[in-house]
Amino acid sequence: MDDVERAFREAHGQAVATLTRLFGDLSLAEDAVQDAFVTAMDRWPHDGVPRNPAGWIVTTARHRALDVVRRNRRGRELAEELAAGLLRDLSGSDTDPPRDDQLRLIFTCCHPALRPEHQVALTLRLIAGLTVAEVASAFLVSEEAMAKRLVRAKYKIKAARIPYRVPGDTELPGRLRAVLSVLYLIYNAGADDPARSDLRAEAIRLTRLMVKLMPDDPEVLGLLALMLLNEARVPARGGSAELILLKDQDRSLWDSSMIAEGQALVLSCIRRRQLGPYQLQAAIQALHCASPRYDETDWAAIVRFYDRLLAVTPTPVVALNRAVAVAERDGPAVGLSLLDELCDELAGYHLLHAARGSMLHRLGRRSEAAAAYARAATLARTSSEVQFLSRQSRTISQEGDAPG
Repeated sequence: MDDVERAFREAHGQAVATLTRLFGDLSLAEDAVQDAFVTAMDRWPHDGVPRNPAGWIVTTARHRALDVVRRNRRGRELAEELAAGLLRDLSGSDTDPPRDDQLRLIFTCCHPALRPEHQVALTLRLIAGLTVAEVASAFLVSEEAMAKRLVRAKYKIKAARIPYRVPGDTELPGRLRAVLSVLYLIYNAGADDPARSDLRAEAIRLTRLMVKLMPDDPEVLGLLALMLLNEARVPARGGSAELILLKDQDRSLWDSSMIAEGQALVLSCIRRRQLGPYQLQAAIQALHCASPRYDETDWAAIVRFYDRLLAVTPTPVVALNRAVAVAERDGPAVGLSLLDELCDELAGYHLLHAARGSMLHRLGRRSEAAAAYARAATLARTSSEVQFLSRQSRTISQEGDAPG
């Protein structure tokens, strides 16, 4: 059954995309593909998974959609017109229509007229093929609430007449950023909670799909590299029971093949000399993964990449990460002065207080460090972060301040 579900999930996005183009109705396409899945669950365990699961699903779903059209629209005449068009379509190229269909559907799901949470939910449901229950579980809401969210999103697409197409050249850069942002949001939703690791895997799979669909766009390559380089270090981070910082991780647990793939993608991006934010973040992660030991990290190069990233993405979180790198290059006093400039903007962000705690501790200001870690613990989102930060605060409190 796992093989059936995996094959269906991989075929789901292509099937929904193709039927949406053929019938012009997103809800009809989704329902027909879901019916095809029910049929697949009945037949595939006995007959075996077909060599072309997506083609099987599209064909089965097409027949189901045609049945619905016969019952609910202009009757047999329309059905025959659609059937003739479908036959002409299916007799054409095997590669270009699915590619174009999937691009259209991805850009439709991530249209800027939709709210970000709706973009993410639609992408997981329609492109990734997650069930409504799985999408609801991933974002910690009830299945009923998620079903309503999806209905609202699809209604918005219909009411706003959001076009089912790939944006033109003038629109593409801005629209692509929304797609990549949604994919990274999905990955980070899984990164926040080890129990939701399937979201990380789904985000990587969808980003690989985007690379196949848009192989010449360096930011798509950069996002895939960024995910792979982050994912490669997951086994050494400690899981849900504990949190292990980068400097303390057993680097032999890192996935070397994933790192090699990510670093090769980064080198490919750098050669293009069109570095955008995802490429720059990936380059930073590639440098972290390049050294066998933490104390051999090239912090000067990392700071240079952060300088470029801050220029194109001037956010306080990027400034925070740059300050941490500067502290490794120039010392904790310099880094702390940079962090203090961010206190107002990031007062509610636990990682700001954790970084201040680390730098204050290195400077021997232990009571202030303990207070900073305690504040970070009250703001942290996961149990492993809360436990780690609370333990740091208690341990430093027991040390007392360094003698003046």
